[in-house]
Amino acid sequence: MRTRVFQSGNSQAVRIPKEIQFDRLDVEYDIERQGDVIIIRPVGLPLTNVLERFAAFSADFMAEGRPDQGTQDREIL
Repeated sequence: MRTRVFQSGNSQAVRIPKEIQFDRLDVEYDIERQGDVIIIRPVGLPLTNVLERFAAFSADFMAEGRPDQGTQDREIL
């Protein structure tokens, strides 16, 4: 699938073909350039109501702790 870049006012724009359009137009998108590649992705969800979501966990949630996952060897830079 191919598209073209065109001028829109003082900005460049890209037509996104219908087959790969984003589902939502009411969210913001991050755009990043890595060399000749442009990456467009939805901005992460806001932390709206995060405290209420945590309050939904039971009092004994993770009471036994996390399972031991062992140690990891890491490269020192």
